[in-house]
Amino acid sequence: MIRSGRFSDKKILLIDREPKTKNDRTWCFWEAGDSFFESIVYRKWPRVDFLSDTYQATLTISPYEYKMIRGADFYQYCFQEISRHPQIEIIYAEIGGCSTDEKSTTLVLNQAQFQLPPAVVFNAVYRPGTSRLNVLQHFKGWVIETEQPVFDPGKASLMDFRVHQQEGTTFAYVLPFDAHKALVEYTLFTPQLLASEQYDQELKNYIRDFLKITQYTVKEEEFGIIPMTDEKFPIQQNGVIHIGTAGGQTKASSGYTFQFIQKQSDRILELLLKGESLSHLKPTPWRFRFYDNTLLYILYHKTLPGRKIFSTLFKKNKATQVLKFLDNESTLREELGIISSLPTWPFLKAALMQLR
Repeated sequence: MIRSGRFSDKKILLIDREPKTKNDRTWCFWEAGDSFFESIVYRKWPRVDFLSDTYQATLTISPYEYKMIRGADFYQYCFQEISRHPQIEIIYAEIGGCSTDEKSTTLVLNQAQFQLPPAVVFNAVYRPGTSRLNVLQHFKGWVIETEQPVFDPGKASLMDFRVHQQEGTTFAYVLPFDAHKALVEYTLFTPQLLASEQYDQELKNYIRDFLKITQYTVKEEEFGIIPMTDEKFPIQQNGVIHIGTAGGQTKASSGYTFQFIQKQSDRILELLLKGESLSHLKPTPWRFRFYDNTLLYILYHKTLPGRKIFSTLFKKNKATQVLKFLDNESTLREELGIISSLPTWPFLKAALMQLR
């Protein structure tokens, strides 16, 4: 958000492809305490289920809570705040590229090129580059409503690996809003997408076979694709600061992005308020990228089932330690403990491949 003072007299352009008016996605994350966006957290759960053929448990994750923010609420909140700042102009256009230097800023919008005065430019448009490993996290979700009370709103299903693994690493999750309503999501970590109708069929199968629900109404649906890659993301390129997924803030081993974006945004704001150079922005620490790429190698080459990896993680370690590790906030000692709980040879082989 724009704060008064240092930037109140600066002209700001916000460029996006189209207006954000639909509830087209949800963001989920775990967090200890309240966040900047706490007022729009739609639901949160202090307990989560982990389910697979080899390990099933309800996990208490205190001091964390698993939280959900709906896209519609997020957009409304942000644009209400933006409307309070007349120096911000919103432009809707297809962004073809951007660059900036000491003399000028070049923008390509709707295939037309524009020259502007030099500016600080942030880019959140992800354009795939060259990388050895590319896995897609792709998912489809339905918000379903039932006449009978069938959901426990006190806990969420974080990962349910009991679904078939024919396509690769596949799981479902369930986020109850109340006893009658929940978001049910079918998720895969694979290089290729499914046919559109296959997502629907798998959702129907899961709701029938595992949730044991036969009568329900689909109230909303969402579909998303998140890149999971070993690509090295530059923080700055052609004078432009890359943020979000374009700036390497999607965790390659899990696809979680929201909290990493918030951390990066906090750091950017801190530097701007202090009048310091944005060149002080740092990429994700090397060791966490190394862990992520090692797991990504295993998932991409299917040397070990993803279901087995995540089952082992949660079975042999405290849930809070796993979540801390996945947040890139663990210590080296904690990381060594988690790594030692995983099958040695597949991970050692994959790790050696990252050093080539």
